[in-house]
Amino acid sequence: MLKETYPFYLANKPQSPNTDLEVFDKFTGEVATRVAMADQATIDQAIAAAMKADEPMRKMPAHHRQEILNHCVNRFTQRQDELADALCIEAGKPIKDSRGEVSRLIDTFRIAAEEAVRIYGEVMPMDISARAVGYSGMWKRVPIGPCSFISPFNFPLNLAAHKVAPALAVGCPFILKPASLTPIGAIIIGEILAETDLPEGAFSILPCKRDGAELFTTDDRLKLLSFTGSPEVGWDLKAKAGKKKVILELGGNASCIVDEDADLDDAVERIIVGAFYQSGQSCISVQRIHIHESVYESFKEKLVAATKNLKMGNPKEEETFIGPMISEKEASRLYGWIQEAIDDGAKLLCGGKCYGNMLEATLLENVSTKSNLSCQEAFGPAAILTPFNDFDQALEDVNNSDFGLQAGIFTRDIYKAHKAWDTLDVGGVLIGEIPSWRVDHMPYGGVKDSGLGREGIRFAIEDMTEVRLMVIRHPK
Repeated sequence: MLKETYPFYLANKPQSPNTDLEVFDKFTGEVATRVAMADQATIDQAIAAAMKADEPMRKMPAHHRQEILNHCVNRFTQRQDELADALCIEAGKPIKDSRGEVSRLIDTFRIAAEEAVRIYGEVMPMDISARAVGYSGMWKRVPIGPCSFISPFNFPLNLAAHKVAPALAVGCPFILKPASLTPIGAIIIGEILAETDLPEGAFSILPCKRDGAELFTTDDRLKLLSFTGSPEVGWDLKAKAGKKKVILELGGNASCIVDEDADLDDAVERIIVGAFYQSGQSCISVQRIHIHESVYESFKEKLVAATKNLKMGNPKEEETFIGPMISEKEASRLYGWIQEAIDDGAKLLCGGKCYGNMLEATLLENVSTKSNLSCQEAFGPAAILTPFNDFDQALEDVNNSDFGLQAGIFTRDIYKAHKAWDTLDVGGVLIGEIPSWRVDHMPYGGVKDSGLGREGIRFAIEDMTEVRLMVIRHPK
């Protein structure tokens, strides 16, 4: 059960000036709790507090930062059932998947605790030419300064963690705007951070209206903006961000290739997860499935049968695989795309029905490459099947997208695996696996309209630090 109300966190402290934000149970549609909303004056205070915390955060010893992160790991572990239940309610995420996200939250902070004590630099040889004889050089990484974070609704715990944890590891104060649809997980993170001795102003967690959050993007006191969300919003924020560094984790319409030598049962088992896990509301959800023509009919039969067996319903029930989409508006949008594809000649293989914000797991074939369902981000439980007879052409078809986040290749041919790695214009290529698979220490991010920069703690730390060089002249 959720509490009746939740505060926001301003400069490490809970504040409850109002209860203006209603958070709905995404399955029942009822108000589950209410949360305090920050206005622009509060956001301005938070940025000023982060500026004051900048120097004490920079001076905090690495072991102290590690202790704070380990405290979070311990408290998340103690409260994991509460965190999973809250996630199930506010996001409509099936309870098994909610528990999985809590385990990833714990992993992400644990990895950050490890990385906090190994932020290294280098000694550089300077005598690469005669004029540099008698000089030595070295560089280190220093915190970039106060950071601005905007996190999305689909992984409200772990995608917030991928911003917060590396900032704490390196010593950057931050302000965080969680998604208004799913703010509770971030508020609980703030509650646990408030138990530590972080310098005042080290963090603020501020649910607010999008049109009131302009300072998160435009204020020059903030040195980095990290945004996860839709491409339209992300690129617009980048254009307004001014001089600060910008990291964007945006959308995708990820592909899988199932080659003729693949283990079809294994590929079906994994693609079912990739396409329909948390109702397809993931930027690396499997959306386009390219199957070699020699195994197309067999694979299709197996995949359709497995899809029809998925249980759709109450996310609080253990056996539920397909829960609600985040809103009826989003379900209606995707249902409209499915109908458009069918009207344009596509064949519906299974699913396709919509009940409020519940959309059946849906598979189609013969979908036009110009269809929204093919070239845009579905962000819901729908995927399309396409046969191919030439592996190189399949790679070209995967690249025929405005997005480039991750791709999955089911093949036993090591040469084809390497060719895919060399050829695909994406941030990550997964062999024998779906593009939806991620471990939280690996470099994760995309190219093209899928964004800029990489998450994964060590790689986020690179973005949240700057290289500072020292050169020493040794007089003769």
